Amino acid sequence: MAREGFDTGAAVTRSLLGWGVVAGPFYLVFGLILASTRTGFDLTRHPLSALLLGDHGLLQALNLVLTGIMVGAAALGFVRAVAGRRGTAGGVLLGVYALCLVLSAVFPPDPTNGFPPGAAAQATSSGLLHLVFGAIGFLTLGAAALILAGELPGAVFSRAAGVVVIVGFLGGAALSPGGAGIALLWVAVVVGWVWLAVASVRAYRIVPHPELHRRASA
Repeated sequence: MAREGFDTGAAVTRSLLGWGVVAGPFYLVFGLILASTRTGFDLTRHPLSALLLGDHGLLQALNLVLTGIMVGAAALGFVRAVAGRRGTAGGVLLGVYALCLVLSAVFPPDPTNGFPPGAAAQATSSGLLHLVFGAIGFLTLGAAALILAGELPGAVFSRAAGVVVIVGFLGGAALSPGGAGIALLWVAVVVGWVWLAVASVRAYRIVPHPELHRRASA
């Protein structure tokens, strides 16, 4: 039963956008904790996705799936919060990114740079699919930042973040598995999560307050 003087739709939209703030820190903290416990894992030589391999790989899969669900919720929040085709397109692109996070968990990468220890380097269909979903994910995240730039405050930051995510990923993929490639991938990952958090806050602020009396006095 709807509460008088309360906009349930606005409250739901704000709640969905809140997950866009949580997703990045959750993924990074969870991943770094796992990285610190895995023998042979080196943050300067291995991407966090390599944690899908070997012992306790299911924990990194859980990290990706839960993060993907959070990003998916935020994507729906952007569709609801940002009017027009750009808002819809940006939300859909974020939804694709969320799906790619989940699919990346389903299809783990191939062993890389000696991780996990003792594993033979080999090319598999799972590893190829992991790369494909990773590429689609980074490119759609960067595209979402570029498309939503004109619809939210801080357009310059959003455009810059979109470019950094795309160029960082492409550069990292080209230079992988060297240290420079891993560094560029880290830049793309961190900037992408920072953009999502900032954009989610900005979208949250344009959604009218669900308490109608507070909305009227704002």
